[in-house]
Parts: sequence; structure tokens; C-alpha cells
Amino acid sequence: MSQAAAVDMPPLARQPVAGVMPLLSVMMFIQFFIWGAWYVSMGPYMAKLMMSDATIGTAYTLSPIGAIIAPFFLGLIADRFFASERVLAVLHLLGGVAMLAVPTVAGWGSGWFLGVILFHCVCFMPTINLSNSVAFTHLTDQEKQFPMIRVFGTAGWIVANWTISLMGLDTAAAQFYIAGIAAVALAGFSLFLPHTPPPSKGRRVSVGEIVGVGALRMFKSRSFAVFAICSFLISIPLAAYYNYAGRMVNDILTANDPASPTHPTAAWMSIGQAAEVVFMLAMPWFFRRLGVKWMLAVGMLSWVARYALFAAGAPGAVLWVAMLGVALHGLCYDFFFVTGFIYTDKRAAKRIRGQAQGMVVLLTYGLGLGLGGYLVGQLGQHVFANAVTAADRLALFQKFWFYPAVFAAAVLVLFVVLFRDDSKEPPIGEDDAAVARSEAAAGAAA
Repeated sequence: MSQAAAVDMPPLARQPVAGVMPLLSVMMFIQFFIWGAWYVSMGPYMAKLMMSDATIGTAYTLSPIGAIIAPFFLGLIADRFFASERVLAVLHLLGGVAMLAVPTVAGWGSGWFLGVILFHCVCFMPTINLSNSVAFTHLTDQEKQFPMIRVFGTAGWIVANWTISLMGLDTAAAQFYIAGIAAVALAGFSLFLPHTPPPSKGRRVSVGEIVGVGALRMFKSRSFAVFAICSFLISIPLAAYYNYAGRMVNDILTANDPASPTHPTAAWMSIGQAAEVVFMLAMPWFFRRLGVKWMLAVGMLSWVARYALFAAGAPGAVLWVAMLGVALHGLCYDFFFVTGFIYTDKRAAKRIRGQAQGMVVLLTYGLGLGLGGYLVGQLGQHVFANAVTAADRLALFQKFWFYPAVFAAAVLVLFVVLFRDDSKEPPIGEDDAAVARSEAAAGAAA
């Protein structure tokens, strides 16, 4: 057996999947606990420090920057030289140290604050891909098993949100300490994950492969190209949710209880992740009945409905209507992003699978959210320019949410018209020479 063939074999092929499921579940739990402990409540913390809206908006574009860098890092390091669990350990250790430093540097000025947050994001965003790759490598039935593992990530986000809110830390520096400690803990735990060797170890390194050019062959498939383009486009209005939904909910809570000095915004926002748990557990059933195309379409339709509910509930400070919109985040995320990861894993040949997943992260969490963060910031600055109080902003949210709703609806129509479910076809990117030999042999036999 050649070295390349040996590398391509699943490292735990002879071990029962049940033996690694608990390890992968804990990995996912802590992975998203780290993110949930600070991402939702960072804006209120920055506002308390009197940082400007522009600075807060910039802070929420840093995760996309990390996602843009992630595929290049993975192509250069993780896919070639080091086992995935070891790369996870190093990245989480560095990211955890950065989180622990955030409260200190925040006192030095907003530039220092943004710089350390950016360093953490550059370390953290590649770990999303790596954790997915570790899980997919050791599973035998991704459609059934991956949702069962990924649901623990959602649980981690929820626990983090409730921890921050119940401890009254929505505007406190302690949220970053909690995230940092969790990251350091995951760094240690990663060393006990199942061994996942680099999938491209021993292969000749080319510049094109390092930067992920191999994944571009996925665009030979029209349906994958439609999926990739729509993934990028739908992530643009997603930025409106991350940037403004929490602020809207906080304004609604303030309008309903103006005497309270603080409000558990992170806990209320965790309703979206609670809904994720429900839909994640139901995904295998929906896969059998809807298939990839309509799973993705329902996810995008939920985008439209969510923003419509926000537009309806905000002006009157109707909390339950806004919470219905937040709850739809479960459908939005599970049916589009989780389904998209599974679809990409099925369509990509094994040797470019990591690059393909990295490309999807680049298009969504990177370019889409990054461009969306900028455009949404410009939209918010225009719509809320004269708003001073929470009541002023709530009256204007109807106009604000109209734009991402219409944008998401247009992407949905484009996807439904152009996408065909090709998930059962042979993977894209198989070795061209091997395919040619196979076709020649078949022709000779005929």
C-alpha cells in the first residue's frame, strides 16, 4: 500500500463510532461555549466602555476576517504537517490567552481591544473547520451522526449565554475570562481527541493547493456553484442578525422594564440556540423527507420570516413576536449551515474535502459576513442616525429589517430556481488520471 493510500484511510476505521462520539460531543460543546460566552455580549460591554457605534461595528467584522484567513492557514498547516487534534490544541491555547488579555488591553484604548479580539478570531475561526473535519473523519453516517454531535455545540452556546446573563455579566469583563478559561481547557482536552492525521501528508506541496485552488474544481458542478454563491449571498443579511438583533431585544426589554439597570439579553437570545437543539435532533427525519435542496430552501425561507417578525414586533416592543423571530435562528442555522457542511462533505473528493469545507467557511463566515457587516453598518448608520433612546430605535427597526428580508427572499428564489440536488452523484475532484484510466478500461471492455 502506498503512503498516500495509507494516509487516506480513516484512522479509526476499526474502532466503533460509539467509542468516539462522547469525545466529539464534548469537543463541540466547549468549542461553541467559548464563542457564546463573549460574542453576543461584547457589544453591550463595549457600549458600557463608551466605545463608538463604529468601533462596535468594526469589532463584529473581526470574526469574518478570521474566517477569511482560516482556509489559507488550514491548507498550509493543518492539511499537511500536523494532526488536526494537535493544531486544535495550539490554536485554542493561543486564542484563550488572547481572551484572558482582553479586559486589560480594553483599558489601553479601542485599538488595543480590537487588535486582541482580532488575534483571538484568527486563532478561533480555523478551529470551526478543524472540529468539523475531526468529526467527519471518525463518523460512518454523517447525515445521522453529525447532527447528534453538533447539537452539543449548540448546547454549549446556550449554557454560555445563560452563564453570562444569570451571573449578570452581560456588560462585565468577566465574560472574556470565562471564554479564555474555556479555550485553555479545550486546548488540553484536544490532545485526548481521536488521532486525525493530516489528509495530505506526504503529497507534494504546491502553491495552488496551499491556497485552496483544488477546491475551485467544485465549481464544475452547476449545483455546487449555485449553493456556494447563495451561501455567500445569504450570509450578507445574516450580519444584520448578529449585529442588531441583540440590540433590538435589549431595547425591547428596556422599553418594557425601564427601571431595571441591566437586562439578560444574552439569555433571551439563547432561545435561538435552544431552537437549534430541537431542529438539530430532527434533522435526520427531515433529510429523509425533504432532501438537501428543500432543507437548504427552508433554511433560507426562515431568514425571510425572521426579519419579517422583527419588523412586526419592534415598533410596539412586542417581546413575544421578536422571540419568535429569534427562535427561527434554529431553522436558519441548522437547515442551511449544517446541511451545507454535510452537502459539501458528500460532494467533495476526500483529498480536497478539507479545502472545500474551508472554502464554504470563507464564503459564509468570511466574505459574506464581512461584506454584510460593512453594509449593515452603513444601513444602521443611515436608519438610526437621529435615534437617541431605545424608543427612538424601536420605531425605526421596521424600516431597518425590511432590507435584509427582501435581500434574503431574492436569494431564496435564485436558489430554488437554479439548484438541483446532486448529493448522491460521485464526489467532485476525484483524481482525473484515475478517472481517465477507468473510462478507458470501461471503453475497452465494451
